[in-house]
Amino acid sequence: MSAAAFASIAFLHLLAAMSPGPSFVVSVRTAASQGFRAATGLAVGLGLGALVWAGAALTGLALLFEIAPWLLTAMKVLGGLFLVWIAVATWRHAAEPMPDADVAVPRSVASAVRLGLMTQLANPKPAIFFGAVFVGLVPADANLAAVALLLAVIFADETLWYILVARVFSLQRARAAYARAKGLVDRAFGGLIAAFGIKIAAF
Repeated sequence: MSAAAFASIAFLHLLAAMSPGPSFVVSVRTAASQGFRAATGLAVGLGLGALVWAGAALTGLALLFEIAPWLLTAMKVLGGLFLVWIAVATWRHAAEPMPDADVAVPRSVASAVRLGLMTQLANPKPAIFFGAVFVGLVPADANLAAVALLLAVIFADETLWYILVARVFSLQRARAAYARAKGLVDRAFGGLIAAFGIKIAAF
């Protein structure tokens, strides 16, 4: 694989990771409500989810979706329902006060990693994105070392971007602003997540 192709994939994926979506909304809310530690765990889970979808694309899952579109539909519906479930939980807990920054966060790092992974896997569209990019830029005879390095870069892209999001929105000023309007913000975030879930399931 040429250096230019490698750099192109890394850049395109970084742009895709930075585009607003359910992962971004969940990341912002986790950072603002539960702090940097939990949001960093979430970022690792999102990175692992991107790794799973990239690996699936490399092994032909995107092609399988084209051959058996019902499978993609089923995964989209299940993923959309998962996001709607997160949205409902966010809405239900909107009225609860934010935990004090001095006490332990209510979500463990392991739990945050699982939430990040499941949030990322709830949207099968990255498999299509990776499939389209890989078909044009990853040669069929790419060696194992190049593929492993590519997957590592995809994981790093996704994880580091969301760690940056976690850092920004876990700062005291951001947390204080969130605390002042928690009920309204959580309901807005819940609505956005539900909208993303419905969009994923329906389109």
